[in-house]
Amino acid sequence: MPMLIDATALKHIFIVCGKTDLRKGIDGLAAFVIEEYDLDVYDQALFLFCGTKKDRFKALY
Repeated sequence: MPMLIDATALKHIFIVCGKTDLRKGIDGLAAFVIEEYDLDVYDQALFLFCGTKKDRFKALY
């Protein structure tokens, strides 16, 4: 069952451009955001990642 979130509580929604290896887990995606974009993953933000086939997304909240 998908997790539903209250989008009104979000401060930011970030769409990560480019292809992302969706085999990475939550820790790998969080490390990527911290290293590449110097952003706090614990802030009220939603990060969206696109896969290599561009038909799937993975979200980090």
